Amino acid sequence: MFAFLSAPENVVFVSALILMLLLGVVQAVGLAGDADFDAPDWLDWLGFGRVPLLVVIVLLLASFGLIGLIGQQLARDLSGALLPAWIAMPGAGALALPVTALGARLLAPILPQDHTTAIDVEDLVGSAATILTGRATTGSPARARVEDWHGQAHYLMVEPDNAGQVFEEGERVLLVRREGDVFRAIAVGDHHLPRLGV
Repeated sequence: MFAFLSAPENVVFVSALILMLLLGVVQAVGLAGDADFDAPDWLDWLGFGRVPLLVVIVLLLASFGLIGLIGQQLARDLSGALLPAWIAMPGAGALALPVTALGARLLAPILPQDHTTAIDVEDLVGSAATILTGRATTGSPARARVEDWHGQAHYLMVEPDNAGQVFEEGERVLLVRREGDVFRAIAVGDHHLPRLGV
């Protein structure tokens, strides 16, 4: 068995299985989170979006490794020799894709979905921000900080929505609309909105 697994023709398949096991261990001990990944629509069939990204990768590695080794065993049983890696790898890869997609569909109902804390920057309209750097006047925005509902900080450029208004550093403002890369804001007092940390 060791000779079979360590054969040069099988190294890539064994490596895929070892990598799959390592990813499983890393996930099990909590050293890795599920990365956010916006897959193109044409990858939906493979399982992206149905299950966490790491699960799709583990399924793909496991399918590729096992299909490759099973195929090599069959080749050896039938012909007495292993297939060259350059023949076995594309075949195993092509078969691993639908197997991965099937595995993702079977696991999707029992696994948690990918979650993301990413937001559309347009959703920041209506939030309170604090002017950090510069002096904001009409036509001359200043840098401001705002926190979204996930507690993540966003840094953006702000200028007054009303002509003649000026925002100084440390002043709190309310974002009322967005024009391109600049947010328009109005002044607010600390008694109107809860204070945001800077």
